[in-house]
Amino acid sequence: MAKNVVVIGAQWGDEGKGKIVDWLAEETAGVVRFQGGHNAGHTLVVGGKKTILRLIPSGILHEKLDCFIGSGVVVSPEALLGEIDELNAAGVKNVEGRLKIAPTCPLILPYHIALDQAREASRGKGKIGTTGRGIGPAYEDKVARRAIRVGDLLNPEKIPEKLETILAYYNVQLQHLHGAEPVKAEDVMAVIEKVAPRITPMITDVSRVLNEKNQNDEQLLFEGAQGTLLDIDYGTYPFVTSSNCLAGAASAGAGVGPQMLNYVLGIVKAYTTRVGSGPFPTELSCEIGAGLAERGHEFGSVTGRARRCGWFDAAAMKRSIQVNGISGMCITKLDVMDGIEEIKICVGYELPDGSKTDILPCGTDLVAQCKPVFESMPGWSESTFGVKEYDALPDNAKAYLKRIEEICGAPVAIVSTGPDREETIVLHHPFA
Repeated sequence: MAKNVVVIGAQWGDEGKGKIVDWLAEETAGVVRFQGGHNAGHTLVVGGKKTILRLIPSGILHEKLDCFIGSGVVVSPEALLGEIDELNAAGVKNVEGRLKIAPTCPLILPYHIALDQAREASRGKGKIGTTGRGIGPAYEDKVARRAIRVGDLLNPEKIPEKLETILAYYNVQLQHLHGAEPVKAEDVMAVIEKVAPRITPMITDVSRVLNEKNQNDEQLLFEGAQGTLLDIDYGTYPFVTSSNCLAGAASAGAGVGPQMLNYVLGIVKAYTTRVGSGPFPTELSCEIGAGLAERGHEFGSVTGRARRCGWFDAAAMKRSIQVNGISGMCITKLDVMDGIEEIKICVGYELPDGSKTDILPCGTDLVAQCKPVFESMPGWSESTFGVKEYDALPDNAKAYLKRIEEICGAPVAIVSTGPDREETIVLHHPFA
């Protein structure tokens, strides 16, 4: 019987989901992105060759697989075609023939980017830390029922009438609230007319195809972007992304029933990182944090922004396990912890009133006031880089993984010891 797996980020994003999706993809008939936009960079390393994907699902390097972009994703047509061109130039076969896009995906257009960047500039010290790529405004349009969607590219002659109302709304904000230049309708239409001929052949009823594959006993892999603690509802609001990053969002974002989601794999680093603004209880502003950043190459694959680093936060992970229904954890970047003499795990927090909690509180203000409660463990000096068998890990590394399991209350299913597809230890295969 077919089994479908959802892969989600269980921290603040950047956990290494792309590698794991790519690694699991060979077990499937298709890989599905179900939320987010091109602010998510998924890095794959196969045979030492690096590929960075933003919108296209991380199964695209498997040349017999179909890849799907569900209606929960906001699509920048220019970014999408640029990514396709990069893959074509790298020799990936039949990218456009295998990529299927839901007609209900909202488009990210020049006015979304203009407003996103103008708003962030106006916030000054209160900035959220968005990538300025128009993601948030595109989701706003979706909810406000004024979005121009992928399916509209089939009838571009009808777009100018919609665009007139939309630009009146956006240009008032750009000019009068932010002192920015207005966006011209002819510039937007130039983009639409350029991209439509290439995108329309990829338009597919994604929900129908996925359900048909499931009925035919074909396995599917659902790929999330960003991470649980950036979720618009359950993350550290307002320092969050603009979509639901939880496993449950795969149902709505791909157009499948929740009974089709059989296993949730939560990807989590052996330490914790965060990009942009917002509270981060276990952040290390010292040599240890700088060492993690250097060894872990902690810079955004899309934006190049430096990531903040800290100790593993089991209390935050418990919240992630709760809201996602995580079946198993994949611990990535274990090798980055090599050589640290004493390792700490955050097992809970002390709250402003003196009480303690073992799970991340809801509400950003409270999280910002949390004082982490740490448990210490001895580290290891041996290298774990590229180790492919659990028994070959140092005893202290195995003890660290076991303690994470005990505190978090979920099993470790996979351990990643390097960026390459093959540098992976499997304790329990999600498709088994």
